[in-house]
Amino acid sequence: MSVLPDLLYTKEHEWIKIQGQVATIGITDYAQKSLGDIVYCELPQVGAHIKQFATLGVVESVKAVSDLYAPITGEVLECNKRVIDDPALINQDPYQAAWMLKVQIKNPLELQQLLDATAYQALVTTA
Repeated sequence: MSVLPDLLYTKEHEWIKIQGQVATIGITDYAQKSLGDIVYCELPQVGAHIKQFATLGVVESVKAVSDLYAPITGEVLECNKRVIDDPALINQDPYQAAWMLKVQIKNPLELQQLLDATAYQALVTTA
């Protein structure tokens, strides 16, 4: 299981990469392995507003349906249509090709409520 050092994480297993005022969001390697083969992904549309820790979408695997939670509050700038068209991509490359959303960050102070790589690694190691 990989945890990338340059990302922030939620306790619900989403990752977030910050580039200026834009956040790229996806689910972690731990999450995709726990879910198994992902067969469906539902994401908000461009222009939608998401709120930190509120549900923003759904992923469905052969094992379960799981809600996706927003790591940050903001406006959706872009959705990765590749993960909607080919949800298995999430299992293959959760940190690069299978990013899910790009969001305009509304409140950068919310980032302080997220886990760094060390804290996230500790969380999943004890799970």
